[in-house]
Amino acid sequence: MPDRDNLQRFLFENLPVRGEFAQIDAVWRTVLERRSYPPAVRQILGEAVAAAVLLSASIKFDGWLTLQIQASGPLRLLVVQVGSDRSLRGLARWDGEPEAIALRDLCGDGALMLTLDLGQGRDPYQGVVGLRGDSLAATLEDYFEQSEQLPTRIQLAADARTCAGLLLQRLPGAAHEDSDDWHRLGLLAATLQSGELLELDAAGLIRRLFHEDDVRLFPPQHFHYRCNCSRERTAAMLHTLGEDELRQALAQEDALYVDCEFCGRRYTFDPIDIAGMFAATTLDTPATRH
Repeated sequence: MPDRDNLQRFLFENLPVRGEFAQIDAVWRTVLERRSYPPAVRQILGEAVAAAVLLSASIKFDGWLTLQIQASGPLRLLVVQVGSDRSLRGLARWDGEPEAIALRDLCGDGALMLTLDLGQGRDPYQGVVGLRGDSLAATLEDYFEQSEQLPTRIQLAADARTCAGLLLQRLPGAAHEDSDDWHRLGLLAATLQSGELLELDAAGLIRRLFHEDDVRLFPPQHFHYRCNCSRERTAAMLHTLGEDELRQALAQEDALYVDCEFCGRRYTFDPIDIAGMFAATTLDTPATRH
């Protein structure tokens, strides 16, 4: 089966409901190549990758959408980023060997944050919700209910090869009499098994769930893996530590090595690099007259 790194939107012609279906294959396996994740962490990270792809389709932006979990449990941190160019990267940090348990037990006290970085000096937008549900899908549904007042149904699944997600959302301004249809669609979506979500293509999934409805399926949008780390960004991060601290570190090592946690790329800075970094700052600083 060829890799399916794409998202497809669909619309119910006669109902105020829209949908999205995402399947990520090669990009997901690239994320997994970066480190060996325990099965419980891999499951949540894969669901988060699929969820971030789903969420990126509903937002018009030029920058990065970040889905992040910060928590106090065995799963301490999870970050997935989707670029406006449909690039994707992700990682997780954990302690020990976490069991495959409910999300709130795996994370403990924590929060889900959605951040939209618009770039070009504009302030980012951030929404935060507590990890109240037993699953990431339930937590995201709660986020949309609280922050956007948009009834939403989400199904997520992941294994070692594929991660996938389905989103249904009632459109703003839907009439009250449409509530029965919305309830019916939610019940149909709930019958979807994880294996079906991972294996069916978009047309097959719509046929399986919504064969009684008139549904318009849009062309797929393709995603790819890309990390936006660079030597310049890494140097800027080191610069914030200050020259004295960096020179102390160099006194014990021949060079400083910084590995990107997302892609694993290593950046090396020797004493000449560090000296040049701060010499450039000195030259850029205008002299002060007394």
